[in-house]
Amino acid sequence: MLITKENFSAIDYKEGAMLLVDKPLGWTSFDVVNKIRYALTKRLGTKKLKVGHAGTLDPLATGLLLICIGKFTKKLNDFQDFDKTYTGKFFIGATTPSHDKETPIEAYYSTIHITPNLLEVAQQQFLGTIQQMPPIFSAIKVDGVPVYKKARAGKEVLLETRTVTIHRFLLQSTQLPEIEFEVACSKGTYIRSLAYDFGMALGSGAFLSKLRRTQIGDYHVDDAWELLDFIDCLRQRED
Repeated sequence: MLITKENFSAIDYKEGAMLLVDKPLGWTSFDVVNKIRYALTKRLGTKKLKVGHAGTLDPLATGLLLICIGKFTKKLNDFQDFDKTYTGKFFIGATTPSHDKETPIEAYYSTIHITPNLLEVAQQQFLGTIQQMPPIFSAIKVDGVPVYKKARAGKEVLLETRTVTIHRFLLQSTQLPEIEFEVACSKGTYIRSLAYDFGMALGSGAFLSKLRRTQIGDYHVDDAWELLDFIDCLRQRED
């Protein structure tokens, strides 16, 4: 059952439910899960309650998280397979080690040669099924260790490309050095990698400067709870 403000008080959380949350900027996906788990266990007067999320969002991203509670956590793998839609901004003319704003700019590149035609040609290269190299600052595990930990420690990280599908890639505003975009893609797609690869295709450089997930399957962020609103509703029920 999907938790809404209309059915909020009738939910049997232990039996299972799903919550749509608009993840705030600066929070990890696990921060959100832990906050919700703590509030629910306190509300229900229990020490244990299964809570998980489908599809991680980086701390610098905002947008839709699917939170599964109780017996609904058994459905997490199904939800993770859904296609996803993102909006955001690329900064053109520079790169960072993490391909986003988590790390400082490491190099600058010229953008004077970039034309509307070049943007369109580069854009078309990333439609359909492509091979993509994940960023070294990611949660992918190598030998049981997330590679971002090795990257932050300055250790060498070796990753393999993966097959992903870009269903839609729209450039909505091209006021350099920033480009606004919308991307609909398969699971496993890294928008940070798309930013970096797009910059290389332009004969320049790029990193992801803003990201928001707007949709997972048929679920849309417009129908999501603000995290603190949900927590406040739980607290009001305690009173």
